[in-house]
Amino acid sequence: MNAPVRKIIHCDCDCFYASVEMRDDPSLRGRPLAVGGRPDQRGVIATCNYEARRFGIHSAMATATAVKLCPDLLLIPPNMEKYRTASRQIMEIYRDYTELVEPLSLDEAYLDVTNSPHCKGSATLIAQEIRRRIHETVGITASAGVAPNKFVAKIASDWNKPDGLFLVRPDEVDAFVAALPVKKLFGVGKVTAAKLNRLGAQTCGDLRDWSMDKLQQHFGSFGARLYSLCRGIDERDVNPVRERKSISTEETYTPDVPDLPACLALLPELMEHLAGRIKRNGAEKFINKLFVKIKFSDFQQTTVECVGHAPNLETYRHLMETGWQRASRPVRLLGVGVRLADSEQVEQLRLFDELATH
Repeated sequence: MNAPVRKIIHCDCDCFYASVEMRDDPSLRGRPLAVGGRPDQRGVIATCNYEARRFGIHSAMATATAVKLCPDLLLIPPNMEKYRTASRQIMEIYRDYTELVEPLSLDEAYLDVTNSPHCKGSATLIAQEIRRRIHETVGITASAGVAPNKFVAKIASDWNKPDGLFLVRPDEVDAFVAALPVKKLFGVGKVTAAKLNRLGAQTCGDLRDWSMDKLQQHFGSFGARLYSLCRGIDERDVNPVRERKSISTEETYTPDVPDLPACLALLPELMEHLAGRIKRNGAEKFINKLFVKIKFSDFQQTTVECVGHAPNLETYRHLMETGWQRASRPVRLLGVGVRLADSEQVEQLRLFDELATH
């Protein structure tokens, strides 16, 4: 007996922090606005509204750069208590429809409504009702994507932003994903996208011509993930328990990597895969350590780590150099990763303490 087709909603609010600020001060609407740290203290942008985005401003951009792009930018320091209050309201609304809610950030989550009795079991009607209730209760807009899996739902939620809803029915998944550029695939950043483009794959449809062996030859273990995603296949469950202690990516090499310079040359691609996993898990705000794992040709294994709040090439280079010198021989496996703090609230506060003081 076949399992029922899953009904997954990805829902997140539009420019969450900026939207809360505009809700509380309507005079801010229609003007380029960002929430973040000060430009004279190496601050960064946490989020910005659509008026600011038209100038090329985006989250994680240095505030000093943002102000150069838009000299009239209104910059507001973050008010985490206000955002957490809105977050609690949003999550309560999500959980009215299903217990299977997987938060990705303060405002964003996956919902599995496959067995939800609400709205006659229609995921689309549930998504519409959630968006309406967020607008009425919290006073901001939200966008949603509805699809049979997490990957497609996440992309669909971006389709009609802001304040939009997009549905991808099960029989539409194949064509929808085939037309997507490969850069839309989870874990594919600029480096991997450029490599795929050079090799002739512009869209997911192009990538379907590649065998599993060819993908693994070029991209190692990540090739199997590419093989599934370019076909719109994503079996991941919506997991309401988010107690991950670390996120990492690793690769086994055949033949062994001969020396330290060759190991260091592999770092950028490993880091790109790691960045994709961190983003998928919404874990950027919770990182408190960085680590490198090395398994040598004789199967001896070592891990080196240090305090850090964001993946950094130079830090990973130093960790890899330290680890490699412990055995100084060819390497069969390399891994890079991050450790996550236990407390979501503590880490939210830490992030914005940094924004305010750097």
